[in-house]
Amino acid sequence: MTESPRGRSGPLTAWLNTAQPEALFVLSAVAQYAGAVIAVGLFDEVVPQTVAWFRVIGAALALVVVSRAWRQRWTRAELGAAALFGVATALMNLFFYLAIDRIDLGKAVTIEFIGPITVAAVATRSMRNAVALLFAIAGVVVLGGGEIEGNALGLLFIGLASAMWAAYIVIGSRVARLDRGVAGLGIGLAIGALAIAPVGAPWSADVWTSARLLALCLLVGVFSNAIGYGIDQFTMRRIPIRRFSLLLALLPVTAAFIGWLVLDQRPSGIESVGIALVLVGVIVQEREELAPIEAEILTEPS
Repeated sequence: MTESPRGRSGPLTAWLNTAQPEALFVLSAVAQYAGAVIAVGLFDEVVPQTVAWFRVIGAALALVVVSRAWRQRWTRAELGAAALFGVATALMNLFFYLAIDRIDLGKAVTIEFIGPITVAAVATRSMRNAVALLFAIAGVVVLGGGEIEGNALGLLFIGLASAMWAAYIVIGSRVARLDRGVAGLGIGLAIGALAIAPVGAPWSADVWTSARLLALCLLVGVFSNAIGYGIDQFTMRRIPIRRFSLLLALLPVTAAFIGWLVLDQRPSGIESVGIALVLVGVIVQEREELAPIEAEILTEPS
């Protein structure tokens, strides 16, 4: 993601601007959930909040180095916006990992979608988005009904992650106008890493003393945040809203498929119905009137 500020670009940017959007989207989704699979595998050795912390650190390091963010001049307002954006993203990652330690990946991603769908519905106030929101809520209720008895805490964490995703969308609309490419995300995540350090750092001693654990934890950040979020920026700029709406619906499906393929997390019949209802809500929702925040809604940040 070598996008330079203020419109300059490098070879990688040129390639991302010419590659097939569908291929980029699939690559982004696979990168994000491949990182989540690595994270779940680490939970037996490292607590989820510490994995989330290293995820943010790894992504921040990668994005700051690639974008050479330290060479740019930042105003106080720009740093403030990037900081809020980074803290929201870091908290979203933290709550998401605490959730997938307790509930299946596919169901967690599906429930998390209630955040951006709510923002879209509130922003447009159209009947179509109200219907989309009802479908999404119905799906969440179906999924939650199967999980709440044994995993109420997991549902709480994924609900908080969903709320942070909504905050990410609203705050991200300001950061998007900075025209800083991935540098703004890198700086924001660096600040976000400091924000969640009190809950991630206390259990990090084993990671710092193990080259294997440290490499895996940082790799999660590179896959899930640096590669996934970076590719999404280019994809969102190139394809029509309706087309991306259909592609966006592939996210929970991709998560469920990876969870089934790698983690042997097989959704039950009723859980499949819940996932389908949320997907209907994602596909049905209208985006034509969301130009100011459109790009942020279309980014999957878990």
